Amino acid sequence: MAQEIERKFLIKGDFKSDSFQSTRVTQGYLSSVPERTVRIRVKGNKGFITIKGKNSKSGISRFEWEKEIPVNEAEELLKLCEPGIIDKTRYLVKSGKHTIEVDEFHGENEGLVIAEIELQNENESFIKPTWLSSEVTRETKYYNAMLAQNPYSKW
Repeated sequence: MAQEIERKFLIKGDFKSDSFQSTRVTQGYLSSVPERTVRIRVKGNKGFITIKGKNSKSGISRFEWEKEIPVNEAEELLKLCEPGIIDKTRYLVKSGKHTIEVDEFHGENEGLVIAEIELQNENESFIKPTWLSSEVTRETKYYNAMLAQNPYSKW
């Protein structure tokens, strides 16, 4: 079983000039229950199904299982998802030995930009670019499953 160890940050300033790739992402949730979130994602021309478990006490790690599925199947499964589809552009930025994923949200979450960095362990250090701002790892309102239900535009 895979363990996702991830920290989230808000963005302040220009990150796009540091990015080496961008991809449009559409995702929805078959289940947004925190104990077993089931996500369907279309990322570029690929489809994925992901199951995530409840966060650890620290809020930094949790079980994650992901499998690539045909994009046409992912598109059909998106039609079955709970209300609130996430639309975003994901930018990849190298920072030392890590790759930071920066999500620029569209639609009802327009104006929100969040960076995520995956780590090998909860205490692993990493290089923080100047545009990384406040850490929001433990703030559930910034989780994509929550943004689908309570979009940034309604805060």
